[in-house]
Amino acid sequence: MAVVDTQVAVVGGGIVGLACAAALASGGLPTIVLERHKKPGTETTSRNSQVIHAGLYYEPGSLKAELCVRGAAQLYAYCERRGVEHKRVGKLVVADAGEVPLLEALAERATRNGALVSLVGAARVAELEPNVRASAALESPATGIVDSHGLVDAVAADLASSGGLLACGREVVGAERDGAAWLLRCEGAAGEEQVRAPVVINAAGLVADAVAALFGVDVDARGYRQRWVKGNYFRIKGAPLVRRLVYPMPPKDGEGLGIHATVELDGSVRLGPDTEPVAAIEYSVDEERRAAFHRAASRYLPSLRPEQLEPDMAGIRPKLARGSDFVIERDAASGVWNLVGIESPGLTAALAIAERVARAILEG
Repeated sequence: MAVVDTQVAVVGGGIVGLACAAALASGGLPTIVLERHKKPGTETTSRNSQVIHAGLYYEPGSLKAELCVRGAAQLYAYCERRGVEHKRVGKLVVADAGEVPLLEALAERATRNGALVSLVGAARVAELEPNVRASAALESPATGIVDSHGLVDAVAADLASSGGLLACGREVVGAERDGAAWLLRCEGAAGEEQVRAPVVINAAGLVADAVAALFGVDVDARGYRQRWVKGNYFRIKGAPLVRRLVYPMPPKDGEGLGIHATVELDGSVRLGPDTEPVAAIEYSVDEERRAAFHRAASRYLPSLRPEQLEPDMAGIRPKLARGSDFVIERDAASGVWNLVGIESPGLTAALAIAERVARAILEG
């Protein structure tokens, strides 16, 4: 069996893996991306709210906070430069009277993270969004939306222009040492193939913990074990009820940011995601969830009617079983870079994550 030799093998062709590969290829390192699906960016990258986050929610000093704020600035600049469709629509995090102290604490956290925000009252909320009811809100003018498919295409083109390769339909199912390199065994439509590389980046998204285990990492001891949370979405039929993103105060369980209203690039609006623990990858949306969506959204959209909601899409995000921050680290024993628990704001932070990993590899 022929072996393909390269300097860097990136496992996973979502936006984070592609961005890492493009950064390394542009730095002169021969790089191959191994993606198990037929196309890149079809899993977590594209099945989310497509939001460019400003950095409101994350623990100050955390990787999520640092890389979200830096990544957002990089992403806006990249989209402008490469012609990727996006829009800085702005966002309101709304609160009822009893939630105002929590809203004020969120404003303080956002400011510490470097996000530009302002607290506004009910009159300003009504002026900005006449269909929204709230006692107060946190306004984030820098929050936006992006065409994730266009972003993936642009970064994949950057990879190719630097001589990097994107190999889709290749699932990494085994790994063994081969001197100073790793020999990766891949399965797919082309049969079994092998790739040899001294540098490996595990950016495998939903299966990043399983991939780490292939390289001998004890995922439980290292806190890499992931669980899957499905997020369902419903679309609001008819005339758009909002012009910007509208979020409730985040739930206390920390599982998500609450069922929010997201404006699409075409102006339509959808609600989601909710949080549904799952054990398998499956993307159908159960109409039975309509009542719960209506109940959640009608708190801030009182004119919303249940019959306006129709099932839309779903996505699955990897959440760490232990801890809530990104894991971005090189395993000392294997030498493999593991990027684990890359959930929201992973899309926003992708270019900053890639910068961090590529700089460590190129300068190391």
